[in-house]
Amino acid sequence: MRDMYLADESSVSPEWRSYFAGAGGEAGSDSKADADGDKGKASKPAADKTPAEPTKPTPKAESPAKQEAKSESEAKETPKSEPAAKKPAGPKTDPKKEPLTKKEEVASPTPRDTPARKSTRPQEESQATTLRGANARVVSNMEASLTVPTATSVRSLPAKLLIDNRTVINNHLTRTRGGKVSFTHLIGYAMVKAARSMPSMNNGFEMREGKPVLVEPVHINLGIAIDLPKPDGSRQLLVPSIKSTEEMDFNSFFQAYEDLIRKARDGKLTMPDHQGTTITLTNPGGIGTVHSVPRLMQGQGAIIGVGALDYPAEWQGASAKTIANNAVSKILTLTSTYDHRIIQGAASGEFLKQMHSLLLGGDDFFDEIFASLRIPYEPIRWSPDISASHEDDISKTSRVQELIHAYRVRGHLMADTDPLEYQQRRHHDLDITNHGLTLGTLTVHSRPADSGTRSASLCAVFSGRCVTRIAGPLASSTCTFRIQSSEPGSRNALRSPTRSPALPSTCASCAG
Repeated sequence: MRDMYLADESSVSPEWRSYFAGAGGEAGSDSKADADGDKGKASKPAADKTPAEPTKPTPKAESPAKQEAKSESEAKETPKSEPAAKKPAGPKTDPKKEPLTKKEEVASPTPRDTPARKSTRPQEESQATTLRGANARVVSNMEASLTVPTATSVRSLPAKLLIDNRTVINNHLTRTRGGKVSFTHLIGYAMVKAARSMPSMNNGFEMREGKPVLVEPVHINLGIAIDLPKPDGSRQLLVPSIKSTEEMDFNSFFQAYEDLIRKARDGKLTMPDHQGTTITLTNPGGIGTVHSVPRLMQGQGAIIGVGALDYPAEWQGASAKTIANNAVSKILTLTSTYDHRIIQGAASGEFLKQMHSLLLGGDDFFDEIFASLRIPYEPIRWSPDISASHEDDISKTSRVQELIHAYRVRGHLMADTDPLEYQQRRHHDLDITNHGLTLGTLTVHSRPADSGTRSASLCAVFSGRCVTRIAGPLASSTCTFRIQSSEPGSRNALRSPTRSPALPSTCASCAG
């Protein structure tokens, strides 16, 4: 070990380096110096030719007896100081290497007993700041909300259809005009449609001349709760409103929503933007809140809260295949906090039921959205899953083959080839429900022929090689267009170099 240290200091551990640098290493340096004695003598003539280094002035010489007595006393007091005087004869240390830390030199063991409780410092006086401006307004609104007697209804709904149709919408927007539709856009529009069918949820309450008054607004002014972070780390809550939402289609609602959010982030909101709100939407689920009971402002009839979108807690540890085989969907929790003086619990529950139905495609909700955004194919439909045995799985594979063949032969009929007129195209043979398949079938793995893999989900089959470019301006189908030429470039001539568009059967789990 000592020889290794003398050859290369970094070849030994820090403990051995500290040992050899102290008492243990000097013995090796002495032996090395003795071994090199002959070489030193042989090279003495050459060394004499070099100029001598300047020496420091020595103190006044002492008598030999005093020097001997002094050296003996120092040796008794510090027995390890003598090797330190011979340190220059040892190996030179690398100046680039960092010195050993105290932790490396002595690794103290962790005590077995728990440490004693540390004493707390004396409490300092807290800093008090007077709230002004928007923060003071929030305080007054919250205190005024305490005078409103409220109750809350809660309802959970499956979100798989909402997720999949949003994926189809955003894929189409990416290929065309750009933009991105959020879950809040879809939920807010469903809230407007539900309030249009149930005007009582849009009513308000006031006291006029000491008498209770029911206020029935002419328009649905939807308030949007916006949480804005400030540069100092604090957060500010703003609730501007979109005016007259009952007169808007989804495209107009989407643009008005984005304009309002842009004004809030740029600090360009005005007082009219905050006035006249009749019903409010808040979305704390964006930060993982399961559901909340928000405060209801005076003059409003209800506030709808949107919770987190996630799998139920008991399924969050399951594998993706288990979740797909059991048709488990992510859920969305909605809460309705209402003024109990003018709205009763049954009406609030019916309002959430109406939103539930719309978000599952009721009353042609997604058809209206697709038509408003000029998406040229029909949305995904909601349907309960079908319980299947092993024999049914074999039958399902053949039904998947029929659907793939239908898209190969008739998929071009859904192509958006008319630049002058919009038409939402559909075909009986291209609907998965007409082949005994459901929404849950999209993520279940099967073994379709010609898939090139051992097993694949129906979504992966549609987004892969079986169906390509059926909704673009140039429609091509591998079965409809058969090219007999043997030239390798002639088949590729009909294929667009752009990426494949999303199909109506594409789900979010396979969108990537």
